[in-house]
Amino acid sequence: MRVLLTGCAGFIGWRVSQFLLSQGHTVLGIDNLNDAYDPRLKEWRLAQLQESKKFRFRRLDVARDQDMEFLFDQEDRFEAVVHLAARAGVRQSLRDPWAYLETNVTGALNLLEQCRLHGVEKFVLASTSSIYGHAPRPFREDVDASRPLSPYAASKKAAEALAYAYHHLYGLDITVLRYFTVYGPAGRPDMSVFRFIQSLAEGRPLTLYGDGTQERDFTFVDDIARGTLAALRPLGYEIINLGSDRPVSLKHVIALLEELLGKKAKMVYRPRHPADVSATWADISKARKLLGWEPQVSLEEGLKQAVAW
Repeated sequence: MRVLLTGCAGFIGWRVSQFLLSQGHTVLGIDNLNDAYDPRLKEWRLAQLQESKKFRFRRLDVARDQDMEFLFDQEDRFEAVVHLAARAGVRQSLRDPWAYLETNVTGALNLLEQCRLHGVEKFVLASTSSIYGHAPRPFREDVDASRPLSPYAASKKAAEALAYAYHHLYGLDITVLRYFTVYGPAGRPDMSVFRFIQSLAEGRPLTLYGDGTQERDFTFVDDIARGTLAALRPLGYEIINLGSDRPVSLKHVIALLEELLGKKAKMVYRPRHPADVSATWADISKARKLLGWEPQVSLEEGLKQAVAW
């Protein structure tokens, strides 16, 4: 297949691109390489991808309709678009909600419109477990998710709604993937696992928001990449959770990392943020049924690989 992948220098986009390339697909990756976190990490990931002859890169911004119009007019037709470019992070979205709406909503709209105009057969949209808010666990895709707790979650919910409208009106085949707390090598430095490892390794205080009993459904990035590729099959319109189905407390994760690094954390506790949910847990029965997917990498093995990186 010939695939357009947005956010190719991001954590998940980088790994999904590598999986696509390893299966013989051709990937055109786009990214604006913004400074939402240290761009050196994005440049490192991008350099890995550029070693493949089947990968091309263009520095473009999905939120600029002129960029997307120019791209689709200049390129041969894509058989699929995997839209992973996003502004991510719950707390950061409170500081600059406009950036989140611009990238996550306008960016999705620009791509959906170009897919409509250019006859793209498949559209995969990355979404988030943050959409569920205080919904009962385990989170099922058909639960009411109309009360997001942050601008980030709200922007992703809006993108999902746009995606459904384009499926209904124009027949686009769209799969929405709700990712659950993705971690692994070369992860996002603002995410908990990366921060915990860095603080422990450098002997710095480890800041924890809340008492550490809050639970997350940590999912290894390779499992997420496999699930994303599986979602390229024709499904009509579906929303599908990709998670580990094994929620654990942050305290448990820190204990595992202490053991791996041979160091004891110097804890600093801060109040839990009101935009943070107390716990997540993915019901992945739909992913098993429609994608033949389930996670393969245990938390223990995944943390070991993240620490090694």
